[in-house]
Amino acid sequence: MANTSSYNSKTPTIRRLLKEASELASLPDPSLTAHPIDSNLFEWHFTIRGPASSPYESGIYHGRISLPPQYPLKPPNFRFLTPSGRFEVNREICLSISGHHEETWLPAWGVRTALVALRSIMADDSRGQIGGLETSSEVRETFAKESWGWKCDTCGKCNREIMGEWAEEVSAMEKRGEKLETSDTVIPPGLALAYKDGMAKRKESDPVATVASSSSNSPPRPTRSIDSTAPAALTPNHTPRTPDRDVLSAWIDRAIGFVAVALVFLLLRILKFI
Repeated sequence: MANTSSYNSKTPTIRRLLKEASELASLPDPSLTAHPIDSNLFEWHFTIRGPASSPYESGIYHGRISLPPQYPLKPPNFRFLTPSGRFEVNREICLSISGHHEETWLPAWGVRTALVALRSIMADDSRGQIGGLETSSEVRETFAKESWGWKCDTCGKCNREIMGEWAEEVSAMEKRGEKLETSDTVIPPGLALAYKDGMAKRKESDPVATVASSSSNSPPRPTRSIDSTAPAALTPNHTPRTPDRDVLSAWIDRAIGFVAVALVFLLLRILKFI
């Protein structure tokens, strides 16, 4: 736990960080743990169990969270430190819950919510994702087995020790009848949707990834040559008539009519005096 004596606990960001750290300790989730490191309240380390029914199921993964001074108005950034075959080691991950997509982050979300989402996202396709890796299930399962012995230099413990101590704390709280968070914590719909939308946009912006994704899910089709000399179909460029232009035209027509009537009236007055 970080030494908080050097921080002003009256600022909204510090109050929020202290509150989240306290809730993660007092309402633990057996599948994950996170806490600020000793020297910096804005840098946390987390440890999570791999998602069920995936190549990571038997693994334990450790990582780092960097929180901006504007948190929770701005989102945190995440890095995995344990090799997994899913994410690059010690590289910021591009997710809708991270600083790469501030527009999809909501201040109501917190470190726990983000970690639950991150754990769920591990089992999803990483194609086209910054910080993601494409490896086989066998490689990921091997990393999962080796992850138990991986040691964090900052924490000074291996994943087996971290989760073992955490399991003992959770078990003791259960015996005391204290409330626990379950590993089935529901990801907020907005957060899940934001992630899916983000992946869809990345695939749309990356034609190679889009073609690769579609070809992997559909039977092969016969190839055909494309005539690069054939002229492309031209789409007529019609400019729709806007309501403002219609109003302006009607006003001009009325003005012309008014001027014409005035001229006729003036001409009749002149003829009367001749």
